[in-house]
Amino acid sequence: MNTMDPNLNPLLTRHSEALALFGGHVHAVREDQWQAPTPCTDWSVRDLVNHLTVEQLWVPPLVTEQRTTEEGADGAFGFDPDGDGLGDDPVAVWDRAAAGAHEAFTAPGALERTVQLSYGETPCSAYCSQMVADLVVHAWDLARAIGADERLPDDLVNFAVREVGPYSAELEKSGLFAAPVEPPPGADVQTKLLSLLGRRV
Repeated sequence: MNTMDPNLNPLLTRHSEALALFGGHVHAVREDQWQAPTPCTDWSVRDLVNHLTVEQLWVPPLVTEQRTTEEGADGAFGFDPDGDGLGDDPVAVWDRAAAGAHEAFTAPGALERTVQLSYGETPCSAYCSQMVADLVVHAWDLARAIGADERLPDDLVNFAVREVGPYSAELEKSGLFAAPVEPPPGADVQTKLLSLLGRRV
């Protein structure tokens, strides 16, 4: 399979779509909305965008350079993994980070590699899948926070359901997701996904 052409690789297609979805909302944030609250407890819009931006910044060193998260924990990769790196132009910083992540994942042979994450060796394809699911769910968070269209594309919703289903019970323990909530009767797939990840729609 040619991993350079997203059209020939469903995972890379979903990754590109997820980046575009979240990025579209980033570009829609008004100047007066960066400190607005989000569905993520204790996170403002700026905090949320920073979190996803930092996630993208990890991709090139982990995938392309085959470095480890431990090596970059003290900022050795050029960004502070625990700080606010958005600066005075958050949109431009996001765009650069997203482009770097996309380039790393679509490089020849990238998805066949193994990456060293904080919890150990992980197939790069699994890492990419996790990134897609995170982008999708947080795209909804950002949309709700800024008053944008909250509807998620069906292909991305279905992908995220398949991805997070097997380990959804562990997500609350990570501290990044709230406890699951009971979806309302007759809920659609998107609502069930969001409820699984602690969102009240």
